[in-house]
Order: sequence, then C-alpha cells, then structure tokens
Amino acid sequence: MSGYFLPHVERMAGYVPGEQPQRGGFIKLNTNENPYPPSPSALEAIRGAVGDRLRLYPDPVGAAFRVAAARLHDVEPDMILAGNGSDDLLTIITRAFAGPGDAVLCPTPSYILYRTLVELQDARQVAVEYSPDWNLDPAVFANSGAKLAFLANPNSPSGTALTTEDVGALAEQFAGPFVVDEAYADFAAEHCVRLVATHPNVIVTRSFSKGYSLAGLRLGYLIARPDVVAGLIKVKDSYNCDTLSLVGGAAALDDTGYLAQTRGKVLATRQRLTAAVRALGYQVPDSQANFVWCTGGPPAAEIYERLKEQKILVRLMRYPGYPDGLRITVGTDDEIDQLLVALRGLVS
Repeated sequence: MSGYFLPHVERMAGYVPGEQPQRGGFIKLNTNENPYPPSPSALEAIRGAVGDRLRLYPDPVGAAFRVAAARLHDVEPDMILAGNGSDDLLTIITRAFAGPGDAVLCPTPSYILYRTLVELQDARQVAVEYSPDWNLDPAVFANSGAKLAFLANPNSPSGTALTTEDVGALAEQFAGPFVVDEAYADFAAEHCVRLVATHPNVIVTRSFSKGYSLAGLRLGYLIARPDVVAGLIKVKDSYNCDTLSLVGGAAALDDTGYLAQTRGKVLATRQRLTAAVRALGYQVPDSQANFVWCTGGPPAAEIYERLKEQKILVRLMRYPGYPDGLRITVGTDDEIDQLLVALRGLVS
C-alpha cells in the first residue's frame, strides 16, 4: 500500500508524541501535563452540557467561547479562532500559508511538530539556531525569504522565553505571518497577545493542555486580526471543536482565580526542581514553562531508561548538533520528591 502515498508523505518520518503509558503506576513527567485537576467550574460546565444537545452539531465557530476568550484578552470576538488543541490551529495556519517548495522559518531546537506540519505541505523548513543564551537574530528573519515563521515562546525544550519587545522586533523584520506559539504562556512572566494590535502579521496561539489542566479535552485558540481569522476559518474543518470542549474551555477561561492558584504551585515547584537538578551538575536554563531542560549530566539516554525502570517517565529529546537532554515536567511536590530521590541515586 505504501506506493499510494504522495512522495513527500513517503519521505516523512512523522511526529512521535510523548509516551502515554497504558498501565498505571507511573510518575508521568514527560508530556508537560498539569499535575493539578481542572477548574471545578470547567468540570461543572462540562457535566451540565452532557445531554440531549450532544445529538446536535456544535457551533462551528464556538461563538460563546470566542466571547469568553475575547473578554480575557480584551480583544473582539472576531479576533478569536478555536481549535482542536493548539496543534490543530498550527495545522490550519500551515495549510493556509505554506505550499509546495515554500520556505517556513523555525527556530531550533524547538517544537518538533513544526517540521512535520511543513513536510505535510511539501514545503521546506528553514532552521534558525538559537544563540547560546537562547536569543534570535532579527536580521535572519528579515533576509529569510520565508512565507511563514513559527516561534514557540516560551520555547520547548529550553523553557526560555524572549521578551515581548524582542518578539515584536522579530515580527517587524519578517514579511509573512509570524506565529507566536504560547502553549506555555500561563507559566511565563509576560505574553505577546498585545502585539496583535501593533503587528498585523502576528498570530498568537494558546493551549488548554498546560495551564488549564485540560489536555484530554483537546482545545486551543488563536488571537489574530479579524481578516486573518476570517481567512483561517475557510481552511479549518467544519466542526473542529466539540460541544463539551467549547463549554468547558469557556468556563475555565472565566475561572481566573483557580488558574492563579495552580500556577503559583507549579512555579514554586519549578524553582525547587531547578535548584535541585543544578546541584546534581546539570545545566538548566531559567524556565518560563512548566518543565525544565537538563543537559550536561550523565548520558541522557541511560538516565532516561533507568528512571523508566523505576516507573518515572521524563522526555528524552535529541536534536541534531545538540547534546541529548532530559525535559522534566513540573509535577506535584510529592512526584518531584520521588524523581529527585531516584535521580540522586543514579547520578551519584
């Protein structure tokens, strides 16, 4: 059957998500899920939506959800587009703006899904390397000739983030759509939504999988100029978000107090985890996300396997030209205590 696929699909390796164990008992610190439950308000809204209305199609553009997201970000509802997770939105954007042979700018090391989305369009990824202090040169964006650019901010795997002013400077130099992927922005000191008002080419994407503890619901959204959103609506699937996701997501956005509580817990644990792994000899950039990136210790692949034997999952990540590293999600204090006991035993 392989001969039926388009040639560029045949060449692809495809994106490999983080491991989701089918058996229980694991301490799961590999895919950056939030360790705390979703907002009680979100759960109540989802339960309230389970009923006869599920026989009907959902609102194709999620009007009520758009209002909730617009209220949170102080923008107009027609500047919001919901998606089946932020990955769906990244797919829509790539389909809309990149075609065969087009160049797409992607910093590296960063989110590896970007390459897959570019390859699906038979476009070509142009990798832009971060400097050793995790900055990017605006001149590269000015002279790239690319049709589209992606920037994960905060970045994965490093957890580092450019300032809003620095992101704006990059967007000013780039001639095409400039996507700021803010999947981890709920754990960062600042975000880039306000750039949409001053930079017509900026598109900001957001996720519910990290800050809002709703990875299993599959919901995300983007903020962009109304004309950009109107164009992207042409590309999305007819009903790309289900009723339960839209209802639960709107309630989660409104529950800002609960987000502040869980965010505070994650940030406190992140600080403690960072100090502990640095004390073990790892090099760890200051993270603005809900994970830390560890390099420079014992062979990462060996530590990953040994931790897995103890039913602790972290993410082993490899990028060409860079040392292997371990990306460790910030879990509960108890989960991090167990990780550190195991890690100290292995490193020593």
